[in-house]
Amino acid sequence: MPLQFELCPGRMIGDSHPCFIIAEIGQNHQGDIEIAKKMIKMAKDCGADCAKFQKSELECKFSKRALERPYNSKHSWGATYGDHKRHLEFSHDQYKILKKYAAEVGIFLTASGMDEMAVDFLHELDVPFFKVASCDANNFPYLEKTAKKGRPMVVSTGMQSMETIHRVYETVKRHNPNFTLLQCTSAYPLDPKEVNLNVIKKYQKEFPDVPIGYSGHEQGIHITVAAVAMGAKVVERHVTLDKTWKGNDHEASLEPSELAELVRTIRLVETAMGSSLKQMLPCEKNCHDKLGKSVVAKGAIPKGTVLSLDMFAVKVGEPKGIAPEKMEQLVGKKLKVDVEDDDSILDNMIA
Repeated sequence: MPLQFELCPGRMIGDSHPCFIIAEIGQNHQGDIEIAKKMIKMAKDCGADCAKFQKSELECKFSKRALERPYNSKHSWGATYGDHKRHLEFSHDQYKILKKYAAEVGIFLTASGMDEMAVDFLHELDVPFFKVASCDANNFPYLEKTAKKGRPMVVSTGMQSMETIHRVYETVKRHNPNFTLLQCTSAYPLDPKEVNLNVIKKYQKEFPDVPIGYSGHEQGIHITVAAVAMGAKVVERHVTLDKTWKGNDHEASLEPSELAELVRTIRLVETAMGSSLKQMLPCEKNCHDKLGKSVVAKGAIPKGTVLSLDMFAVKVGEPKGIAPEKMEQLVGKKLKVDVEDDDSILDNMIA
């Protein structure tokens, strides 16, 4: 039985619970808190379960030289990489405002803690769960410290080997049973040939007591829907208000209409997954009454005849007679009545 646990207050994941859908705003807010609020509201209106950001304490995440290097990309918000990142980074007070706004809107809010200090802040902010970005999946001191805080964890696994993911599992599991692993390939946008959805099945086999999910960076919604059909219990997709905006992630993000369609299609697929019990359903009765076939006499069969298979044909009969799958059970039995050619053979005709 797959593990299930409460990822957010009142919201279980795993087992037969609906897939948990994360709208990854990341830093697609352009450094503008009002845009961030619009994106939170958009995520809620589209039916996502959670709006997610990325929180960094820059001096803890980056070395001094990394922050000071020139950044001349068309996506740059500053002359250096540090200036660029500072433009996109919300303060602690701004995160408190966003969390309050998300609560008012009625959607969960969390963030990827991109370094240990950021995780400490998010813990103080009382986010429902920690998101571990792929770049920290092999950061074992970080994983251990985060797991020990006791909040549920969602761990993306891009850029890692299976050997590393086994270590991730063992490290987190040692301190915290409530976590999920997301198959992920860290490229933006992601070529379908590099998605490797079959890793989901591998994870399900290797880690049967952990819900498995998918974090997608491909364009469109179809691959993510397929992941849910394969059993993904959490999915994460980047979202944007405009794919033409400055920023590396926008091209691989979903606009509002796409996010809404993703949510709608996931819920439709979940409904269609239904039950593993195979049986004729009540909704099939009309079709069965009209087209269901029966055993009929291949020729006239006198009363008292010992029945054999060569005496039977299978047709849509009137009235409906014995079902074809029971035909072999008639062999060796006798008729209580005369049966005309092409007549249905009924239960009450058998001695």
